[in-house]
Amino acid sequence: MEIGTEVTADTGPGAEGEAGRTDGRPSPPSAGRRVVRWSRRLVAVLVSICALLGAVRLVVPATAGTDGEPPGVRRQLAFLREALDDGAGGEAQGMFPEGYFFLHVLYGLNWVEIGMREPVGERSTALREARWALGRLDSPSGRAPFSPSLTPPYGVFHRGWSNWLRGGVLSLHPAGQRDPAEVRRFTRDSAALGAAFDASRSPYLEAYAGQAWPVDSTVAIASLRLHDTLLPDRFTETVQRWLREVRQRLDPRTGLLPHRAAPDTGDPIEVARGTSQSLIQRFLIDIDPVFARQQYLHFRNWYIASPLGLGPAVREYPDGMDGPADVDSGPLPLGVSLSASVVTIGAAQVHGDAPLTAALAGVSEVAGLPIHTPWTKRYAFGLVPVGDAFLAWSKTARPWVAKEQPPPPSQVSAWWRIPLLSLLSVLGAVPWLPTLVRRHRRRRTHREPAGPAVARSQW
Repeated sequence: MEIGTEVTADTGPGAEGEAGRTDGRPSPPSAGRRVVRWSRRLVAVLVSICALLGAVRLVVPATAGTDGEPPGVRRQLAFLREALDDGAGGEAQGMFPEGYFFLHVLYGLNWVEIGMREPVGERSTALREARWALGRLDSPSGRAPFSPSLTPPYGVFHRGWSNWLRGGVLSLHPAGQRDPAEVRRFTRDSAALGAAFDASRSPYLEAYAGQAWPVDSTVAIASLRLHDTLLPDRFTETVQRWLREVRQRLDPRTGLLPHRAAPDTGDPIEVARGTSQSLIQRFLIDIDPVFARQQYLHFRNWYIASPLGLGPAVREYPDGMDGPADVDSGPLPLGVSLSASVVTIGAAQVHGDAPLTAALAGVSEVAGLPIHTPWTKRYAFGLVPVGDAFLAWSKTARPWVAKEQPPPPSQVSAWWRIPLLSLLSVLGAVPWLPTLVRRHRRRRTHREPAGPAVARSQW
């Protein structure tokens, strides 16, 4: 044997090893394994893209304050009009008693908000769409859930929200250019509401026979304040009396307007809840800004939470109390109401609470899974159009009567995004961990010595 001759141990038929080759390189994967590998990579890419989009949505502003027009709202309204034309109002009515009404009134109010941000001569689209929605409220479908025997007829819910939208339509016209028929109708409906409040022992009128929710009367009283802003003052004493009686009947646990009240006396019969408070705080500022600020600060202290540290949200029940979910609140994960969280965006915006507005809107952009097209924008795959309507209405919120107020002290940490961004980063990285682990193992295998299979002769 020559010196320096390399001797390789023969391992027999199994010398190929697991790779199935004798040249030391692994065999190419089968077609099935290639499909699985590329499927995993595709899923990883999609998850990472979704996490990146979530991070972008969390950082990019989703609102524009009370003067600017929030991005995407017109495309949301385009989606809502298509949905309404396809019967979304009837579908919403099947979900909760005021579904048809709410979807149409919010669509109209959104267009009023858009019109308020446009020059007077460019409001024709806003007026047309708002009037179209207003007409649906007076239709048999709009009145169907409500009783004409109530005072005022069809109850304070129907009359109050309709009056608010009607006043919004009038506000889009200069004083000398308003339709006389619309002015007469607004005056007549406001008078009916004012007379009902003046004749009632309770500050809270009935929405249904034997049932009163303070939030409905809050909307109606705000519409009377709007009347006195647009037309000669008529309801100042009615509003002041209402405020005095409300202060005497606050929820003893929270100091806020209760969720439900006895229709004959107005005494609280259910603790204040997030779904109704988020609406009350939106309208109360146009009734009495000083009282509204007190109520808003109480509301923030009792209901704003940060479950698991993942951004602010709104509880349905006050801090330290839990209760059942219902059709208004929706599911209550960790005690949080998604619907109340969405509506509170608008409440925070009218109060000048920019940090809370931005935080709640940012979370909604991540959790709402918005889908964009060149013409429309919808949330939650467009499955619940009334949710889109509430979100658009919240982002366009502005006081209609009250003057701009100084912002309240901030309650939201400047670092609130960090936990959510960290979570999104983890979610974006997790799908790639198996690949990274395999590559790490492969590199370690290649760095290990070849073993006794190869030896050099000393002879």
